[in-house]
Amino acid sequence: QPQLVESGGGLVQAGGSLRLSCAASGRTFSMYAMGWFRQAPGKEREFLASVIFSHGNTYYGDSVKGRFTIARDNAKNTVYLQMNSLKPEDTAVYYCAASDLYGGSTYSQSYKYGYWGQGTQVTVSS
Repeated sequence: QPQLVESGGGLVQAGGSLRLSCAASGRTFSMYAMGWFRQAPGKEREFLASVIFSHGNTYYGDSVKGRFTIARDNAKNTVYLQMNSLKPEDTAVYYCAASDLYGGSTYSQSYKYGYWGQGTQVTVSS
């Protein structure tokens, strides 16, 4: 099964940028999609972005559309989340996830992902 390791979180001021990385290892060839989610204290896990490997399409949650960009580096087995114009409400633990379920969807639902990273904290100060 694949192993996922996130990095790149930290403390940033409002309006700033961060780039998260998710390095995948192990049985990555069976994956159909990867995504990013976040969870703030007391809130449900929120879909941020996904990339579907077969056609390269990307999808975004409404709260981050236009500010965040997901990208994949096939050679490095790494997926990135570029986050711009960060706001204090973006503060959360950010998780990357991988899915080996084939299905015609945006992969925005967390239940489609069977493999998760450990999470990385992003804190945006006002």
